[in-house]
Amino acid sequence: MATETLSIGKALNTGLRRALEQDSKVVIMGEDVGKLGGVFRITDGLQKDFGDQRVIDTPLAESGIIGTAVGLAIRGYRPVCEIQFDGFVYPAYDQIVSQVAKMHYRSRGKLNIPMVIRIPFGGGIGAVEHHSESPEAYFSHTAGLKVVSCATPQDAYVMIQQAIASDDPIVFLEPKRRYWEKGPVELDAPLSEAYPLHAARVVRPGTDATVLAYGPMVRTCLDAATAAAEDGRELEVVDLRTLSPLDLAPVYESVRRTGRCVVVHEAPGNLGLGSEIAARITEECFYSLESPVLRVTGYDIPYPAARVEEEYLPDLDRVLDAVDRTFGW
Repeated sequence: MATETLSIGKALNTGLRRALEQDSKVVIMGEDVGKLGGVFRITDGLQKDFGDQRVIDTPLAESGIIGTAVGLAIRGYRPVCEIQFDGFVYPAYDQIVSQVAKMHYRSRGKLNIPMVIRIPFGGGIGAVEHHSESPEAYFSHTAGLKVVSCATPQDAYVMIQQAIASDDPIVFLEPKRRYWEKGPVELDAPLSEAYPLHAARVVRPGTDATVLAYGPMVRTCLDAATAAAEDGRELEVVDLRTLSPLDLAPVYESVRRTGRCVVVHEAPGNLGLGSEIAARITEECFYSLESPVLRVTGYDIPYPAARVEEEYLPDLDRVLDAVDRTFGW
């Protein structure tokens, strides 16, 4: 089986290429995705190889991108829309919530909307305003949408293909500050045998506390677990991978063993994914918990200027501090 070491960005590019090769109905559309290859070069080389009818440079109009993709999806295509940065998605929010999420339900199942909305999300790249946001809760709260986030090159390669093959509309969140991190990718593994798209996964086993994360925070939590191990404390790290629907069965199983849980995400804590996850764990695992479920999140403010963003983002020390507090009860 062919295995290559790829960055997350290159793995996404390779996965998109594979999808374009295997289905002539797949089209990629977005601002600068063609000739430029995308701001982060995720679509680099695809227009050259597949033409400007399948890799389409659109006007700077997010609502127009999504609206056009809805029409394409109704006519049998599988559009993959790139939103250039997370903070640019809001002009398209009306289309996504009012049309994309509801078309299948509104048509009583007669219409599918097999489209993927790719959004580079999160901070850590020293960007200006509207370039470092975490809008996942908006979409996870919206019935009719599915929301996923990759954290490794292997998942990036497989999950983007799975999302494109799905008949459901999927918001695909890409951890932009991890685009350049590398790892092994199995290129020849059949998609039918791949790990399910909407399933969480234990990425580091442990016995003392459960740490939950997704997207860019998975690496942060793995680093925290490595640091904790030096002090003799074994943390179990779970990559949620799917935010809607949430797959919490592996989480419940883990928390019942460890008795402690910390949820980590970059988005603000108020009504974030961590709140819902903490509530469900408390409902399902109450008698197994040795302490309350704690959250490590961004602060409840607009994303700050780049020069102070490291003070905003959850880091190794904040995660370890929360773990320590779970042992103080």
